[in-house]
Amino acid sequence: MAQSVVQNQRGITSFQPLDVELRNVFKFFKQEPAVHGIDLDVRKGEFFSILGPSGCGKTTTLRLIAGFESADAGKVLIQGQSMTNVPPYRRPVNTVFQSYALFNHLNVWDNIAFGLHLKKIRKSEIESRVTEALKLVKMESLRSRFPNQLSGGQQQRVALARALVNHPTVVLLDEPLGALDLKLRKEMQVELSNLHKKLGLTFILVTHDQEEALSLSDRIAVMNQGKIEQIGTPSEIYERPQTAFVADFIGDTNLFSGEIAAVEADCIQVVTKTGLKIIVTRYEDTPIELSQSVVVSVRPEKIQLSLYPPNLPSNSFEGRLVNVMYLGTHVTYVVELTNGINISVLQPNTFGNLPDRDTPIYVLWAESDCLAISQ
Repeated sequence: MAQSVVQNQRGITSFQPLDVELRNVFKFFKQEPAVHGIDLDVRKGEFFSILGPSGCGKTTTLRLIAGFESADAGKVLIQGQSMTNVPPYRRPVNTVFQSYALFNHLNVWDNIAFGLHLKKIRKSEIESRVTEALKLVKMESLRSRFPNQLSGGQQQRVALARALVNHPTVVLLDEPLGALDLKLRKEMQVELSNLHKKLGLTFILVTHDQEEALSLSDRIAVMNQGKIEQIGTPSEIYERPQTAFVADFIGDTNLFSGEIAAVEADCIQVVTKTGLKIIVTRYEDTPIELSQSVVVSVRPEKIQLSLYPPNLPSNSFEGRLVNVMYLGTHVTYVVELTNGINISVLQPNTFGNLPDRDTPIYVLWAESDCLAISQ
């Protein structure tokens, strides 16, 4: 079985077996690439998410792993074995769909047992495995109900149990919580995380919900236009995006296009197209070529506000407050700088008096709280 080389924060290298590998995979629909030469390693037992906007190729990628689509080029491997010409029902995976895909004429018990009957597993084992699956998703008391007698969250639990009862190597989750309301979706995210930790199976989730991917995943692949833009842990994806697309798609950010005007040992100076001079801490992967086009990303929660001119040598700009949005736990402020650029600022709600619109105000942030990304 193939292995992935992993280095922890202490620099200690270990080798982890891979459950799923995609090698230079292409998929075309009407000569248009839906998946464009992607490479992907999913480690055994990890919760891996494929994240991106509608039409980016994430669901097609999942269907290629499941066997519902065939790659036009490249290879899909599961536990080191090529899946070329292997039909879906012979692959060691099970898929949970957004639509649940339950059989309305079967009750909960029979929906979960359906796949086991097809495999001609003996009756006593079916009894044991379905009972175990019902217990895992906390649906024992509803075993005799039919899908139309269940809530959306309960139907989702049945769909999960039906996938888990087959003891798959990999559980594929195709936007499984997309049809649920916000509160129930949050509850089911916790359930999914608990199930993953308890079972130790490999989960691959497809979602367009950034918060869902960040909260559940060990690692995330961000897709855009059929390609993978970045793979990393949630903190790596959020704190150190490698492209402007990732910075803009994951959470909220303020982006400033400009050129590198000066390079120092520990920082660079970027002059934006609107004339702002921004000082950015220099990291190992920070662009350093003079006149190079870059995008500076500053997260709204990293920005501070001041009613008075701050005593700072850099990254302090004057403006006026043009909008205040009360969000309960937080408040979003929109500040228009003197050059006409709007900046979004997110601050905790401290139950103080909110400033009025048109109030003169200053925005400021630390050099280490912004990031320069090559264009």
